[in-house]
Amino acid sequence: MTAISLSIEDLLKDDEYGLDLRLYSGEQGLAHRLYSSRIQKPGLALTGYTEHLHPDRLQVLGNTEISYMLQIPEQQAETSLRKLCSFPISCFIVTKGLDPPPMLRRVTEKSGIPLLVTSLQSSTFISLITKFLEERLLPTTHIHGVLVDVLGVGVLLLGKSGIGKSECALDLVIRGHRLVADDVVFIKKKMPAALVGQTAETIQYHMEIRGLGIINIKDLFGVSSIREKKIIDMVLELVEWNPQQEYDRLGIDEQVHTILGIDLPHLIIPVRPGRNLTSIIEVAARNYLLKGMGYHSAKEFHEKLMARMEIRPIGAEVE
Repeated sequence: MTAISLSIEDLLKDDEYGLDLRLYSGEQGLAHRLYSSRIQKPGLALTGYTEHLHPDRLQVLGNTEISYMLQIPEQQAETSLRKLCSFPISCFIVTKGLDPPPMLRRVTEKSGIPLLVTSLQSSTFISLITKFLEERLLPTTHIHGVLVDVLGVGVLLLGKSGIGKSECALDLVIRGHRLVADDVVFIKKKMPAALVGQTAETIQYHMEIRGLGIINIKDLFGVSSIREKKIIDMVLELVEWNPQQEYDRLGIDEQVHTILGIDLPHLIIPVRPGRNLTSIIEVAARNYLLKGMGYHSAKEFHEKLMARMEIRPIGAEVE
């Protein structure tokens, strides 16, 4: 798991979300780091009440805050701002294109706290900056495996190198399913409890098949055969068949695979000549969809069997 942070300078460089930020003062604080995707409107902190201040969050100043600072005596406003800026504030952002009051510029410049301004309304800016920070700051990791979209189900194929993950994915693509990532899957945690997988830009749409080499799935099968990212719904692990090991034959006891603190359904599929792995993966995806509708085939079969055993007279022959 990789710990991620952003600098205030990274906010100024944004050209994707339309944050429209410009620097007014506190340039020496552009290296301040952000670790949280949450923002705060200081409100009562401007009056001197800093009990619930979160200095690690972006502090957004809207029309209400700016109007308050302009209406009270300048000395009183500057005293409150000095107290506020005595905390390790990451950054102040003024919305609606408002002109920051002179005392705000002076105090932030002296304290080395960046003061930014955006032309966006407070509600619009808060929505955009929250999406921006969530996209950039949420936990990430990478896993050696293959991610495919099978019938709308994100299936992560795991297994040791050379066991046939890419070959299974290729067969699934030929059957009309979609490739997301081959070899290395980059995974990002999305709130509240979802994992989104994608591939590295340098190897996007490509797949390595031993004996064949590198192939471009998009060029060979068209745009309908690929996806840029997909929520991971289940994990299928391919393992070499071991006659000494007992494998699950009923499917009642469900296993989980944990990634970034999120538990995913985990199936172990033994690989053996004569087993059609592609069909097994397809059926596993269909069975996952069926469980999502409330139908659990293995449990229903077990319940019917137990009910029949309970009503059969003692000593009765099994048909």
